[in-house]
Amino acid sequence: MTANIRRTVVSADGTSIALERRGDGPTLILVDGAGAYHAFNPMTSLATMLGGDFTVVTYDRRGRGRSGDTPPYTVEREVEDIAALIESHGREAFLYGTSSGGLLVLQAAATDLAIPKLAVFEPPLGSEEATDAEFTAHLVALVEAGRRAEAVAHFYEGIGVPAEVLSGMSPADREALEAVAHTLVYDCLVSLATDLETLRSVLAPTLVIDSLDTGEEMAGWAEEVVDVLPQGRHLRLRGEWHHVADEDTARALAGFFID
Repeated sequence: MTANIRRTVVSADGTSIALERRGDGPTLILVDGAGAYHAFNPMTSLATMLGGDFTVVTYDRRGRGRSGDTPPYTVEREVEDIAALIESHGREAFLYGTSSGGLLVLQAAATDLAIPKLAVFEPPLGSEEATDAEFTAHLVALVEAGRRAEAVAHFYEGIGVPAEVLSGMSPADREALEAVAHTLVYDCLVSLATDLETLRSVLAPTLVIDSLDTGEEMAGWAEEVVDVLPQGRHLRLRGEWHHVADEDTARALAGFFID
């Protein structure tokens, strides 16, 4: 396996996007969900497990961590970030996105980018909070007022994160999340922009994963997505709330992408 390489690419609007690359093989880009970046809940373990089969690219989405940000935000600009990542690693790439990162992956796959296959984990299509304009407007107001801790609480409580998960966060984790609180608005905007018509435009084979133990609502999201996708495949794995063990996810992704 090749050593990890850190570098940046420049997106179409001039924004610098920081990435880390590891492994050998066809390119697989991992796309984080809301709030996640290299300082908080990165997909490092999963990326390492997949590095034996793929050239795995993880990156800080715009506005997070080491990446830049160029206002105003649009979903199209985030798709352009993925396009820049693909272009910098060859002609095509597999994509895997978790939660709202899965919605972004579906947005990218609905364009003409060279994405032969993609996979998503519990994309929140149908989440009333994440797709509610009033919920998003209140989040914007909190961020603009500098009330970042309240913005984080509003977002995660609103989307149904269990109280024990929130209370179990370390001070360092809370600080890392508050640093990117403004980007939670971006994830809401991705949700607002993603609907069933978007999914009907995703023609590539798509694996939709969910956790057996995540709850009925998120399971419903996955089932609805699979029903609409032209080439959707559903895989339910044993796990916990909104999470499946990296070992099981890595095995499922390798089997799907390499098949």
